[in-house]
Amino acid sequence: MLQELDSLDLSRNQINGRIPNSLSQIDRISYLDLSENDLSGKIPIGTQLQSFGPSSYGGNPLLCGLPLLRTCTEEEKGPGQTVLVNQDDKDGLISQGFYISLGLGFAVGFWGVFGNSSIQQVMQIYILQFLDCFTDWLYVKAEIIRQRMPNTR
Repeated sequence: MLQELDSLDLSRNQINGRIPNSLSQIDRISYLDLSENDLSGKIPIGTQLQSFGPSSYGGNPLLCGLPLLRTCTEEEKGPGQTVLVNQDDKDGLISQGFYISLGLGFAVGFWGVFGNSSIQQVMQIYILQFLDCFTDWLYVKAEIIRQRMPNTR
């Protein structure tokens, strides 16, 4: 429901406290006026809130952060605003996936280099023959696909 909000004028309403983080998630808002209230703390970072001029936040002496010239101290940032980690990734899958792939890549690379020398000679031959056949098969498949694609020259 808030996502469909087009304009918001809450000026001169004697509102106090922090600007809620949910307000920073509205991406279609074209007009915002929060001036002449008693708002405090850091303006939440979002797609739209920093695009409005300082006059939209005027008359709130305890408000800080962009687009205002007043920078925030650590106390003013408040809980949950001191560290921004993966703001686009709400469920943590990208950072978790990164570490999983990093671990798997290390394990495969390590065993590909050092594990190869510890395998018996016969097993090495079978593995290398399999990899040779697999790369040949992969090359043939890639060439077939390339031949089927229309020539774009």
